[in-house]
Amino acid sequence: MLGRWDLTAIGVNQVIGGAVFIVPAEIAFRLGPWSPLAVLLVGLSSILVGLCFAEVGSRFETTGGVYLYTKAAFGRFAGVEVAWMHWFTRVSGLASLSNGIAITLSPFWPGVALGWGRTLLITGMIVGLMVVNLIGIRQSSNLVNALTFAKLVPLVGFLLIAVWFTHPSYYPTVTGTGRENMVAATLLLVFTFGGFEVIGVPAGEARAPRRDVPRAVMTTIGGVTLLLTSIQVLLMFTLPDLAHSNTPIADAMRAIVGPPGAFVVAAGAVFSMVGTNAGQILSGSRTLFALAENGELPAFLGRVHPRFRTPFNAIIATAAVGLALALSGSFVKMAAISAVARLAAYAATAAATLALRRKDRTPQDNKGASIATFRIPGGPAVPILAVATSLLILVGATPEQLGAGAIALAIGALLFALAPRGVRPSEVVS
Repeated sequence: MLGRWDLTAIGVNQVIGGAVFIVPAEIAFRLGPWSPLAVLLVGLSSILVGLCFAEVGSRFETTGGVYLYTKAAFGRFAGVEVAWMHWFTRVSGLASLSNGIAITLSPFWPGVALGWGRTLLITGMIVGLMVVNLIGIRQSSNLVNALTFAKLVPLVGFLLIAVWFTHPSYYPTVTGTGRENMVAATLLLVFTFGGFEVIGVPAGEARAPRRDVPRAVMTTIGGVTLLLTSIQVLLMFTLPDLAHSNTPIADAMRAIVGPPGAFVVAAGAVFSMVGTNAGQILSGSRTLFALAENGELPAFLGRVHPRFRTPFNAIIATAAVGLALALSGSFVKMAAISAVARLAAYAATAAATLALRRKDRTPQDNKGASIATFRIPGGPAVPILAVATSLLILVGATPEQLGAGAIALAIGALLFALAPRGVRPSEVVS
């Protein structure tokens, strides 16, 4: 069973993914001297959304996350669509970070940047993580915990070393201009900060979810906001050509301590992305499993392995779709699409916070939701701000990104229509 710190590790692992090792350069390119402020503001906005996840997460003790929250608030179809977008966030994020691994390793191993080398690297990594997830939740959690620690070591090391090698003259004075740069940077930051929403997904496998999920959510977001803002600031002062770097933290460490420093950071980046991808498969498969278990998707996705007691069909499906997207897309493209899908889940969960509060007056309508053990102070202000912020960012997405989200919603609606109502999967198959 998962405890508070297991849930926190899952959240930190998902948020501190490969993006932190790549995105700071793109943010600096688009926003110049304003990029640290942008990181901080998106972090604060994430806290607003995280508070909503903490409140609604304190109402449930079963597996499902955003699916349970939205279903209880707005009904089955809304729950399925939001959960489907949550799953799409996981597989598109898996695809983005798989490409990020190839980018990170390319300075040391050029053959993995393109062609068969890239294909073999991405395929081997995703298949390996799929096997670990098939073996069991504890094995997956142990891997996530270990890789979470491994990824934090080079990041903390960078902060401790770089603070002594800052150069005020390196700080950029020229900024990108226009709405397009602001929207693109914001979507990348939403992707970078995303992941805390998965904490409530494996609640059915946690010891005390109504107590531990809210604590894990807020611990994750608060710590990550401080860390990512500090990294962006130090990079601005330690890397003179930050806006044009493919691997900014590694390049900064190369400038400060030489090639060994760059290698350590690159290794940490790979550990980070592999660990995050392990969590993508873990949480994504549990979302499919929860939908199938409740008769919302075809029953075969809810079947449990007779020996390992894991949702093996859901795990295989999640890994297979993630692999297909990874081989067909790039890091930035998949990151932006993942952010668009994530914003839909954010807005829905914030709205569900308000809806479930109203339904507390009529418990028979709460559809499995208990009274919240954690309540956001300030009445409706925080959920309303969270909804407004999510929708404002979403409106700024490109037609291509919105189109990908619309296609994902249509596929979810089709699968919902094809699933036989009231049919639940067999718990065990041979």
